[in-house]
Amino acid sequence: MKRNFFISLLALFTISISLMSCGRIHDSVYDKREKVLHRFSSSLNSRLEELNNQKEKALEKYIKETSLHDKVCQLFIENLEGNKVFVPVEKDYIPGGYLFFSYNLADTAEDIIKFTDSIRNYSIKKDVIPPFLAIDQEGGFVNRLRVVSGPLPSAKRISTKMPVEDAYKLYSTQAREMKALGFNMNIAPVVEVQTPENEKFLDGRSFGSFVDVRKYGTACVNAFENKGIGAVIKHFPGNTNTDPHTGLPEIDLSIEKMEEAVKSFKVISNIFPSGVLMSHARTSCIEKDVPACFSHVWVTKKLREEFDFEGIIFSDDIFMGALASNGYPPEEAAVKAIEAGINCIMISEKRISGPAKVLIAKAKKDSAFASKIDESFRKILQYKLKAHILSYENDELGNIVVKALPPMESIDFRLESFNKAREENIDIYQTYF
Repeated sequence: MKRNFFISLLALFTISISLMSCGRIHDSVYDKREKVLHRFSSSLNSRLEELNNQKEKALEKYIKETSLHDKVCQLFIENLEGNKVFVPVEKDYIPGGYLFFSYNLADTAEDIIKFTDSIRNYSIKKDVIPPFLAIDQEGGFVNRLRVVSGPLPSAKRISTKMPVEDAYKLYSTQAREMKALGFNMNIAPVVEVQTPENEKFLDGRSFGSFVDVRKYGTACVNAFENKGIGAVIKHFPGNTNTDPHTGLPEIDLSIEKMEEAVKSFKVISNIFPSGVLMSHARTSCIEKDVPACFSHVWVTKKLREEFDFEGIIFSDDIFMGALASNGYPPEEAAVKAIEAGINCIMISEKRISGPAKVLIAKAKKDSAFASKIDESFRKILQYKLKAHILSYENDELGNIVVKALPPMESIDFRLESFNKAREENIDIYQTYF
């Protein structure tokens, strides 16, 4: 009995020694593998860091070498003429972006593609920075592409009828259609929470309650951004039932209720939409006499610093009646917007030379204002690099430089992509509507 016990004990001791030995060998091999991986990872990180440094230097050089005139032009998004072949209204004032309305859209997908391509090709030929191409594709009655694209219900109908997962799929198909047509940006979605004070003006453009805005607004932004279309959430910090096209909205809320009202913007701005569009509303609790898009508190202190938003901050249209009828002509509005921290000024007029000249003159006299222009120009360039309008390329000497990219795919390929996305769009829509 004792003999068997000692034999068993000896066997266990032998096995333990063997396992310990194997463990040491395994540990040794593992340590070597870890060292190799660590050296590889360190080398890769070092190379990536060096590459990022080179890109940052290329961007700084590009900013430094760009004329003040061209920088200022990049800080505008305006409307344009025609829908067939691009011809600029002001040849010396090509803006940072163009906003398409229904009359800028041809009756076929092929003609729309040819038109958007003509804008890109014209810019490259004339050696100007190609503009981003934006559209209001919210859904419902704000559906610029309804003639050619698959169906897109209003935000309210989607949040009422569709599970959030399928809403994401529907918005993804819309994004693919837009990208195939040549667009880079969607001035949507509306992420204001619907209340009795704004429901008549929004009229189904909101997803509804805070919970629904958070869920469906997040799905919408992610769908567009993931498919290469910059999403611009709107209208921060909110609206009332007064239409800003004709009057100045006045939001009369305490600071506590105002903080609650903008919570949806705080949440959704943290998932990295490409932009936020300011409203013209005045708020009784913060700079009560100043429209939000001219308010340093709302634009810079709240949105940029407190919400930590890093993308482009847009003004709403500075030609709207909300401003023009309340003592803010476009030239003055443009200056106030930049001073508040706005990066891109929306103007529905097809000319930007008037306000642009005022900004140029002020920047020449005011170094702090000139710095704001450089900062905003950088934001526009960073977006255009993300959207593959611009690219980091190697020059003849192997140095990294910033260059404009022509349309990358053939019209036939994009038509095929558009039609496939449209068919999927229709299939998803028919499941619920």
